[in-house]
Amino acid sequence: MIVEGIVTTLNRDDELNIAPMGPIVDERMTTFVFRPFQSSTTYRNLKERPYGVFHIVDNVLLIAQAALDRLEKLPATQNAERIVGRVLTDCCRWYEFEVASFDDSSQRTSFNTTVVHTGRIRDMFGFNRAKHAVLEATILATRLHLVPEVDVRKQLEALASPVEKTAGPQEQAAFLLVTKFVDDWYQRSASR
Repeated sequence: MIVEGIVTTLNRDDELNIAPMGPIVDERMTTFVFRPFQSSTTYRNLKERPYGVFHIVDNVLLIAQAALDRLEKLPATQNAERIVGRVLTDCCRWYEFEVASFDDSSQRTSFNTTVVHTGRIRDMFGFNRAKHAVLEATILATRLHLVPEVDVRKQLEALASPVEKTAGPQEQAAFLLVTKFVDDWYQRSASR
């Protein structure tokens, strides 16, 4: 099963990277397989420092901002407990992990990891259709170079309905961020 969340990693200079990611997890959440592209900061950081923190979050605005490179400032963090890493203070649960092995044979490296410590900050908000719609819209916005514009626009229109019906301020702001990102991307593409 794939669980969407946010992974934090550090480079050699202790600079924090925050990236939405959906690792393959086991049912007990004791092992994760991360599959970042080799061009990503997460990949480079895990190769330099083979550990990180995976977070279960319900803040879709943070996910959208991080996925679309729109973080205006880094969110608050605290020290991890068993690894040299950072834990988001606005998360539900976190999982500190170490890389057990990796496979670099394809464009997306598979990092097989073992959870070495788990922590909890608060309960998850709960199921909300707008949160899920924003998550899907964000994933779609990261694939604009792969999906025809007409299909993107159709999918965004369908995702707008649950946002309009069930969103709170955070989900509304996140969906607006995603749709603006999409509009800007197509405008830049048209002017090239």
